[in-house]
Amino acid sequence: MSRYTITTALPYANGPLHIGHLAGVYIPADVYARFLRRNDHDVILIGGSDEHGIPITIRAKKEGVTPQDVVNRYHELMKQTFTELGISYDNYSRTTAPIHIKTAQEFFLKLYEDGKFIEEETEQYFDEKANEFLADRYIVGTCPKCGNTNAYGDQCEKCGSTLSPDELINPHSMLSGEKPILKKTKHWYLPLNEYQEFISDWILKGHKKDWKPNVYGQVKSWLEEGLKPRAMTRDLDWGVPVPLEGEKGKVLYVWFDAPIGYISSTKEWAERTGKDWKPYWQDKETKLVHFIAKDNIVFHCIIFPAMLKAHGDYILPDNVPANEFLNLENDKISTSRNWAVWAHEYLADFPGKQDSLRYTLIANAPETKDNNFTWKDFQTKNNSELVGIFGNFINRVSVLINKYYDGEIPEVGNNFHSEELEYLSKISKEISTYLSNYEFRNGLSSLMNLARLGNKFLQEQEPWKKIKDEPEKVKETLYVSAQIAAYLGELSEPFIPFSSQKIMNGLNLTYHSWKDLESGKILLPSGSKINLIPLLFDKIEDKQIDYQIEKLENSKKQNASLNNNRAEPQKDNITFDEFEKIDLRIGTILEAKKVEKADKLLQFKVDTGIDVRTIVSGIAESFSPEELVGKQVTVLVNLAPRKIRGIESQGMLLLSKNIDGKFSFITPDDVIENGVSVK
Repeated sequence: MSRYTITTALPYANGPLHIGHLAGVYIPADVYARFLRRNDHDVILIGGSDEHGIPITIRAKKEGVTPQDVVNRYHELMKQTFTELGISYDNYSRTTAPIHIKTAQEFFLKLYEDGKFIEEETEQYFDEKANEFLADRYIVGTCPKCGNTNAYGDQCEKCGSTLSPDELINPHSMLSGEKPILKKTKHWYLPLNEYQEFISDWILKGHKKDWKPNVYGQVKSWLEEGLKPRAMTRDLDWGVPVPLEGEKGKVLYVWFDAPIGYISSTKEWAERTGKDWKPYWQDKETKLVHFIAKDNIVFHCIIFPAMLKAHGDYILPDNVPANEFLNLENDKISTSRNWAVWAHEYLADFPGKQDSLRYTLIANAPETKDNNFTWKDFQTKNNSELVGIFGNFINRVSVLINKYYDGEIPEVGNNFHSEELEYLSKISKEISTYLSNYEFRNGLSSLMNLARLGNKFLQEQEPWKKIKDEPEKVKETLYVSAQIAAYLGELSEPFIPFSSQKIMNGLNLTYHSWKDLESGKILLPSGSKINLIPLLFDKIEDKQIDYQIEKLENSKKQNASLNNNRAEPQKDNITFDEFEKIDLRIGTILEAKKVEKADKLLQFKVDTGIDVRTIVSGIAESFSPEELVGKQVTVLVNLAPRKIRGIESQGMLLLSKNIDGKFSFITPDDVIENGVSVK
């Protein structure tokens, strides 16, 4: 017997779960944990809600509530959703739990006291009016690459560019609208560069053959770029407080805090069950497996392992079988566009059909590349495969044995053998091999092949035609069919546990060790009694699917309407005194040229009537330099100078962005003297 600690990525408690989360992380982890338990291993499946981080504080500010209000709401919703879908957590915790805060702080202190951190003072953006340091997401400005005026300090969501706050043009704080200043602050950095050789040896040399290519490749890419020190603390008022004297207002970086949630959740489980948590995290014989999506690879394969190594008391992951992404109706799932199938809504719209969703998501699991979910395919898999093949076979066997033998498994000769019975051992071993290698789609396919075999066998033998003339042959046929049904009940448990339990209840069976299945053990000997098993699945009608498609179409129409309008949200209100500070003048472009090595930037010499100054603008995709010379423009002349690609830009040109994404200048109707104010 081996010991396994299986973890699932902690979902952010700032919104509900969707099918992408389920297919990429949670259902595969549950299949694996259930399979290992059936192999008599010591297994814990650990999860929890990630309740810290900027997305949660942003949602709280938008809703006018506290971050705790937000996380309380979504933690309970996610926990209930997981339970209803049969995700068999041994413990599902949360990162605001006292045991987690204590565990995370103790972990930090151990590294601090062992001298594993670099203490460094740097300049970071600070909102003087709000009196707090700003996370990158709380700084908004104009993207230097595409001109989007609502780009964040870490990313422009229009062009997808990764940014840093100092690259933004005209940055301002989301909290007050004020321009932030740079202020010195102290943080503690984990020198990841010192762990580069260790991670390279451990993963690139040690796991080249057994880790997924996508995981291996992403780690290799990060290592080739060279690891750099990364701050493990932040200046925020929401998070796990840094446990050092005099450091009020500093919290642990969410990606330092969150993975420690696996450890604290295990501790919580141990306290509840009277177990010792340490072997599950500190015994070298334990296998630690992280189930995550591909966007979390760097945190689970570089940052968290470096933390564990620095601490010194913990084991490293045996595997990180990260999946790719699931698309929806051939489009990327997007929570902001409401382009998603929300798990809690599915459970309400399709009561009792948890296994139909589990089956479809496993069959379409994005194991090696991005995959796709469509409602029509979901309907087909339910109606043709679960109803027409799997459920049909179980129902026919149950009905025939109850009809001909009053529910009793018929007698066959002691030396009776059949190819079908021999196949039961083979298929059990085949599924075992697939699940051991995280190939859940193939495992499910093998299970369905057994159901197909059962249907084919029954159809060929036609016991309903032979019951009078060949009663002994019918006994053999239904004896074999009963064993296939029993194996379907046993082998389906990791994949579709609710239906599996119905089969086992109907056959009056308790679950066997997977080793018994691999040996081909007869599960329903002659004389065993079975019940009439109700239909496991029923058909999903077109109107149910049409309703779901209509919901998505409405989302698409709403998104299209928003896109056509191109109306960006109103910015925070400003006072009249603040407005009075804006100095807009009419100017004329004297010179225009492209900025070297910058596809979207143009450099201008502009006569503002006050002076001739240089201005840089990201509009090269809409205009050629030649067509702009001599053009009158509106200029924001009292914008503080800012260096863009080494060029000091001394103002901003006013433009609008059309529906097709092309820029247009805001210009006077008639030629006006340079320097005239715009009121």
